[in-house]
Amino acid sequence: MRFRVRKTAHVFERVGLAMAGAACGLFVGAYVGSAISALTTQGFLMVMMVLGFVGFYLGIDTPQLPFDEAHSAIDAAEFLSAAGTLCATLTALASVAVIVLRLDPHLAWTWLALLGWIAGVAMQIVGGAKARMRK
Repeated sequence: MRFRVRKTAHVFERVGLAMAGAACGLFVGAYVGSAISALTTQGFLMVMMVLGFVGFYLGIDTPQLPFDEAHSAIDAAEFLSAAGTLCATLTALASVAVIVLRLDPHLAWTWLALLGWIAGVAMQIVGGAKARMRK
């Protein structure tokens, strides 16, 4: 019984993190979509949210290397996941700041936010998938 409760708690935690990723994707999508008229669509917002959902579900809480392997080499999956989480959340934070403070940054910053978000969730997805494949 304890195993089921722990497993359920873990799934709840991961789904909560995934929803946080979807919210981050919504904020980045809202900011980018408001500045680049071609990306002002519901489809674009959904893609950004799905990327965030998948990235945060897979990329956060990755299984670590076994103890004996952990000290012999750099864990690429863990590094990608951590770097991707930092990049994606930093981009989301900057996007929220732009929206809330009603800033009007140069269009180059908007493209940088979009690329930062895509790079961040891509690193999370690749890192999380890599870590789960080695089990």
